[in-house]
Amino acid sequence: MTMKSLFDVSGKIAVVSGGSSGIGAMMAQGLLENGAKVYITARKVDRLNAKAEELSQFGECIAIPGDMSSVEGIEALVAAIGEHESHVDILINNAGANWFAPLEGFPEKGWDKVMDINIKSIFFATQKFLPLLKAAGSAEAPARVINIASINGIRNSGMPTYAYSASKSGVIHLTEHLGADLAPSHINVNAIAPGLFPSDMTKELVESEGMTKAAISRIPRGRMGAPGDIAGTAIFLSSPASAWITGQTIVLDGGMIATA
Repeated sequence: MTMKSLFDVSGKIAVVSGGSSGIGAMMAQGLLENGAKVYITARKVDRLNAKAEELSQFGECIAIPGDMSSVEGIEALVAAIGEHESHVDILINNAGANWFAPLEGFPEKGWDKVMDINIKSIFFATQKFLPLLKAAGSAEAPARVINIASINGIRNSGMPTYAYSASKSGVIHLTEHLGADLAPSHINVNAIAPGLFPSDMTKELVESEGMTKAAISRIPRGRMGAPGDIAGTAIFLSSPASAWITGQTIVLDGGMIATA
């Protein structure tokens, strides 16, 4: 390997859950534009297929519908990809959910939905994809698992998103645990903790000029995250440049929690 190929992901096979919108689609596009073959998955079939068609202008993007909230759904996704691929180089566990409710009335169904998608799915997706990941990894070029956490798993968001905060904190610690356990199998496990990015979860905030201005005022870099920010970080964690990094969480927030 030469220094020129440190960030090379060409020819890699990647799977991105929650890849039909938001930062999942941003990461998928970044990998595609840099030569990877990308499978995106999500539950809403029409939206997923439309996004795959849109992303196909950048490379080979394949849509496979999947429900990451259940083990059965994850197993079905792995089986579908296994019909086409003998290995997977990069697994990005991005599918996520949120629920807003006051403490006194926070419902069990909201707690369970968020936990199932945000943390349970990461554990079982990693577990079920292990054979394909192990087939890809080597001592020189480990396979990669990238989990999407959040800065709200590090500090209090100030919002009634109790399950979200708890689940994202769990993602960070699970990443550390899996990073150590899977290193001997030549699989690196790391996480990204994004701050404010435009997405379905932040739609209400982003579409409000006042709320957006207030949020950006708390970010030292003076703006919200852009597609290149999340895509670049995902490419780094997928490339030879990060071959000796595992069990870590990269905070990607423009300096927001550094001022908290």
